[in-house]
Amino acid sequence: METIQNEKRLEQETVRKVTWRLLPFLMLCYLFAFIDRGNIGMAALQMNHDLGLSPKMFGFASSLFFIAYFIFEVPSNLALQKFGARKWLARIMITWGLISACTALVQGPNSLYFVRFILGAAEAGFFPGVVLYLTYWVPSAYRARIVALFMVAIPAASFVASPVSALLLQMDGIGGLRGWHWLFMLEGLPTVVLGLVCLSFLTDRPDQARWLSDEQRQWLTETMNKEAASRAAKQHIPLWKLFSQPHVWGMALVCACASAAGSVLNVWQPQLLKSFGLSVMQTGLVNSIPYLIASVLMVWWGRHSDRTGERRWHTAIPLMLIGGGLALASLANSLAPVVLLLTMVLIGAYSFKGPFWAMASSWLATGSAAAGLAGINAVSNLIGGGLMVNVYGWVKDATGSYAMALLPMVGLSVVSVGILLFLSRKSRAGH
Repeated sequence: METIQNEKRLEQETVRKVTWRLLPFLMLCYLFAFIDRGNIGMAALQMNHDLGLSPKMFGFASSLFFIAYFIFEVPSNLALQKFGARKWLARIMITWGLISACTALVQGPNSLYFVRFILGAAEAGFFPGVVLYLTYWVPSAYRARIVALFMVAIPAASFVASPVSALLLQMDGIGGLRGWHWLFMLEGLPTVVLGLVCLSFLTDRPDQARWLSDEQRQWLTETMNKEAASRAAKQHIPLWKLFSQPHVWGMALVCACASAAGSVLNVWQPQLLKSFGLSVMQTGLVNSIPYLIASVLMVWWGRHSDRTGERRWHTAIPLMLIGGGLALASLANSLAPVVLLLTMVLIGAYSFKGPFWAMASSWLATGSAAAGLAGINAVSNLIGGGLMVNVYGWVKDATGSYAMALLPMVGLSVVSVGILLFLSRKSRAGH
């Protein structure tokens, strides 16, 4: 009995130490990833007029990030396996920080298209790379809550960045620059610094972690090796076959719903809110409210999924929230109910992530995990960001309504729920 208690205590102490060592830093890095990819939404309040961008042109520019992300994500994640997380994550961050800051130099639609595309190429692989990295360090029983904690950086980025970006837009005219120039420069350069810190702070594998005690290092190395061996016992799917598997494309479509909700609102929500007559500063403050609430609830939902060991409904219910919230928001015509319903959508979009990625990583064999996770994330970003961000702009151009442009995502959420329930039932039947 005492031996079991000692082992449990060792497990808890080790996981706690790993969590406090890696997670705050990775969250900070991811927070800047989403600030740098999403600040175009707030910048648009000034930039679109200066560059002569129509809603369709702005939607296309925003979507190019996700198209490049799709093209380069799998190669980037495979490179992380080859070169190690420490070096490759640093490379990703330094390049995307520099490119994001250079968005201040764009002169018109074409230069904006170019910069958004290479920003997506630079950042490709960061998220699935971190998810893969966490599978080297975090036992599966803790993974949903850890992934949810890590991904709280997504809504937290918009919560922090919306009012900060609104303040930076007030720097308009300082040094002969527009407010949106200052926004891109001052939000891009800190990422370069964090990328340099990566080189000295991160450790590639548990057996190299000198910041763990010998006992903790041995326990964690043995535990993670056992889990890797268990996943390796599953049928290994070669890379060329992986993307011919229906369940991989099914998981990507499921993830596309949450990706679409998060990406579309990240890019378009400031303009939607400002259409109710708000000032730039008011828009920044109101825009941050749904993200604060979503940040808190996604962590609680991930912990609840781990505590109960249930993944299927913890993934499906958030998808239903997205669909219901979007459908009702398209009918609302005043600010308060729109903010309430957008909050509901974002709670679903972000609460979905912890349980889904824990479930997806458990369905993939070890040798296929890097390509599989990257592939699922890349396809979901292509559909959710590359396609749906454009669709929103097309519908807005055609109807003149920000609210009506939400409707195509309602259909995507219905399809995603159906696919998820089918895949999870099939997976349980196969065990």
